[in-house]
Amino acid sequence: MELGLANKVALIAGGSSGLGLAVAEELVKEGAHVAIGARDADRLARAEQHLRGLARGGKVMATRVDLREHGATRAWVEDVASKLGGPHIVVTNSAGPPPGPATKFDIVAYQEAVDTVMLPAINLALAALPYMKAARWGRLLLITSETVVRPVARFALSATARLGIVGFASALVQELGDCGVTVNVLAPGYTRTPPVERTAGTGGADVEANLRAMAAHIPLKRVGLPEEFAAAAVFLASERASFITGTVQLVDGGASVIG
Repeated sequence: MELGLANKVALIAGGSSGLGLAVAEELVKEGAHVAIGARDADRLARAEQHLRGLARGGKVMATRVDLREHGATRAWVEDVASKLGGPHIVVTNSAGPPPGPATKFDIVAYQEAVDTVMLPAINLALAALPYMKAARWGRLLLITSETVVRPVARFALSATARLGIVGFASALVQELGDCGVTVNVLAPGYTRTPPVERTAGTGGADVEANLRAMAAHIPLKRVGLPEEFAAAAVFLASERASFITGTVQLVDGGASVIG
């Protein structure tokens, strides 16, 4: 299937590992120019080298940036635009806040969740949208989690901060109208990323056994793979998905059906 992504410029937050890196891998294979941003310089350098090895005609750019610094985020977008063009595709992505029930945390913890999860995603989108609107072609993908669809009591901070992203996306869809920019939210369930593997191996535990336990409520009886999530993301980023906007796309192996 031709996805129409060759020479499109994609900007991916948190692109040095996990879901962000998986999306970047699929995009470079499609011939897109890919700019990744992250905080860890060493991991970023490894990811850049890895992506260059996968690239099929597209350029790869890696930038150390802390998306909690709003000015740095805007500068990153401007730098990518000046060097690669675009951006046409923007993927927002961040690590989740600490787990725990709603009453475990004070208001400071809720503020930190908003500052580290919700506001960086909104700021990145606002910085990139003028370029997409000017090109009259854009794909904004906002990675959240399954908690925006299926609230989980022990992920109260995540649900609170990420639901704000869903509200923002819904408002954008109505405002952007027919300018050629689509906005979709991706809501992954348990996926085999480094953080999930670290959680499964806490205290020297059997990682595979704990991953199976995590998957007990998933109809497919396994956690997802990053490349499975990336396949959904890259389709939504493509020309083929031009009539899909305003959705919250679960990638959870059917877990939300069981609850």
